Amino acid sequence: MTVKQEIRPRRRIDGVLLLDKPSGLSSNAALQRAKRLYRAEKAGHTGTLDPLASGLLPICLGEATKFAQALLDADKAYVASVRFGTTTATGDADGDVLVTRSVEITQVDIEAVLPRFIGRIAQVPPRHAALKHEGRKYYEYARRGIEIPRSARPVEIHAIDVLSWQTPDLEISIRCSKGTYVRVLAEDLGAALGCGAHLAALRRTATGGFVLADAHAFETLEAVSDARRDAVLLPVDALVAALPRLDLEGADAIRFGQGQALARTQSGDAVVRVYAGGAFAGIAVVAGGLLRARRLMTGTPCARAVETVES
Repeated sequence: MTVKQEIRPRRRIDGVLLLDKPSGLSSNAALQRAKRLYRAEKAGHTGTLDPLASGLLPICLGEATKFAQALLDADKAYVASVRFGTTTATGDADGDVLVTRSVEITQVDIEAVLPRFIGRIAQVPPRHAALKHEGRKYYEYARRGIEIPRSARPVEIHAIDVLSWQTPDLEISIRCSKGTYVRVLAEDLGAALGCGAHLAALRRTATGGFVLADAHAFETLEAVSDARRDAVLLPVDALVAALPRLDLEGADAIRFGQGQALARTQSGDAVVRVYAGGAFAGIAVVAGGLLRARRLMTGTPCARAVETVES
């Protein structure tokens, strides 16, 4: 006798899940697993982590997907394990070994070269990156053995700190801008020290204002009730908490919710998070004496604004 599994319908649910992604799972697979777990109609993540990497991966559900760009543009922090003496085809532990060399460097040698990689630097993206060339991702060309032009791109590394060194393995913490490839940093360190290196492990510890200590593992989420699982979600406006707050009431709240521009007397231009009748309504740009919506929440904020006026 076959037991049919209950099919639970999708639902509208809005919020941000701070996920502790396990190693070995792609960001898209993690996203789909979270989407199924929450039965969300809509979901998206805020910046890819390679399958090798683990750690903080914020998942946006519902309306939060509209504001994911704030985290895509945010600085990141990682703890990385770099193994010297071995270079691989992908620059990380998943690739085939290309060259093996002896490792005769010290921590003093390592710390002497680190300043070269701090500040605004140029990085050549790896062959197995998810960037696109003529409509296809770099790694698709790499898997076919096709070389394509890869131009250096500016990134900024704010800090690199040595956490431990035990030949041939180095553990470092890194704070960097978006677009930084830590595996390229590992390869470049190996080249600078003359023995080669690859990224052995990577864990994201922070992105934007979010930290790994506040993240949740799938095992924990899957073991609790729907209500407790929903309770760990952050509100949508957590994604834009760094922006100045602007509150609107009455007719202004309704007009903003309808996408109309509002006159503003404040000096200077700014991007702000807007609340209509006390509810998060979206983000807007103040420029030239006008407040113009950039992205709006759907439904609830405008409805609450209407109720405020009518009462």
